[in-house]
Amino acid sequence: MLEDLFNPGSVAIVGASSNQMKIGYAVLKNLVESGYRGKIYPVNPRSGDILGIPAKGSLDQIGEQIDLVVVSLPAASVIQEIEACVKLQVPYVVIIPGGFSETGSEGRELEKRIGKIISGTRTRVIGPNTVGVYFPHSRVNMALTPPDRVSFPPAGEIAFISQSGALGLLTMDSISEYGIGISAFINLGNRLDLEETELLQYLSTDDRTRSIAVYVESLRDGREFYRTLKEVNAIKPVVVLKSGRSSASAKAASLHTGAMASDDRIVNGMLRQAGAIRAYNEIELLDYARTLAHGMPFTGTGVAILTTAGGVGVITADYVSSEARGIGMRLAKLSETTKDRIRKEIVSFGSVENPIDLTADGSVASYDSVLGILSEDEAVDAIITYALPQTPKMDTGIVDIISKHSRTKPIVVGVIGSKLGKKLLIEFEKMKIPAFPSIERTVKAVKVLHDYGCYRRR
Repeated sequence: MLEDLFNPGSVAIVGASSNQMKIGYAVLKNLVESGYRGKIYPVNPRSGDILGIPAKGSLDQIGEQIDLVVVSLPAASVIQEIEACVKLQVPYVVIIPGGFSETGSEGRELEKRIGKIISGTRTRVIGPNTVGVYFPHSRVNMALTPPDRVSFPPAGEIAFISQSGALGLLTMDSISEYGIGISAFINLGNRLDLEETELLQYLSTDDRTRSIAVYVESLRDGREFYRTLKEVNAIKPVVVLKSGRSSASAKAASLHTGAMASDDRIVNGMLRQAGAIRAYNEIELLDYARTLAHGMPFTGTGVAILTTAGGVGVITADYVSSEARGIGMRLAKLSETTKDRIRKEIVSFGSVENPIDLTADGSVASYDSVLGILSEDEAVDAIITYALPQTPKMDTGIVDIISKHSRTKPIVVGVIGSKLGKKLLIEFEKMKIPAFPSIERTVKAVKVLHDYGCYRRR
């Protein structure tokens, strides 16, 4: 199911163009530059070669099986291409243009016509009103944004389903700067046919995907979404960003994709019962998905904090223990044996109380020792450790040290700083260790691992 979509052997772009200002040019260029190994068929009756590839006048001139067709034509011209796809038994079609249900009654009628054409056939549709799809493992990039305007993430383990195309592209552009990878990106647009539930079911069995991030503005069938979410979340974690929480934003959502509003109280209860993690912005969405893809879920509530900056440790302690502006967990009560052992590893003016402060004298070697000691304390359920590159005895060797200890106890890393900080964050990402550039984001990641761990235990 859906294999020809995620791993197509052949792709046709209807509306491919040599005009760099056209979406059909951007889609074809992205596909070529992604290194796609399958067959590519540009379709344009008025072109010869496009980007060095011979163009066909129509789909039926290709004469071979086509796994995936992308349509980049005005809305009024889409119907005849869908009819051609059905005739040729094309399994998947991505309809890029807008001008459908999000525009009003005429657009809704166009969508209904497409729905009738594909009903009972082999052909499935993504869109319309979509920015495309991106599957880095199979080197399929069919996004409508020119490649010089957006950076696309490398292959990774987070699948990203989004009802909003722009939000998806902007988020991918942002995370790619830190080397954060994804296994798939699918913008569903108006969801005429394919929607979240089928994609969730497929991704739950996809070995390249360890967590799933979902952005939705509305739920067409809330009961089915809940059933699917609960089933999938028992296999691998799902993070959901649901917009339209207020009446004003719900109206904005309806204008965006023709979506109907959902009662947010019901949505919140549904997500909680299904065990999904709820995000409230695009940063949380990918932070939480990355944490669950790479981190170790746990069920206890005792958190140890290790830092070389005392103020950072105190603020972190506030976030950990506060109910109002924090995660409502607790600081682990370290045993006297643990404190005595740590005291022997750090300078006399450091602190062995939780939060543990190594001071600016903290080195990679002292981190190694103290993390090992904390991992052996039964009162410690998870560790927040800061890798602050500004101190003289800190270097990139800290990444290997934390990676070693993350195999025995849940660890989330905070890295604060600019140039050196970014370098460390990229290195942690390569080692698949959850690491974040702020205190708040670091602490919230710990709560996510705890909540998912508790759900799995239940």
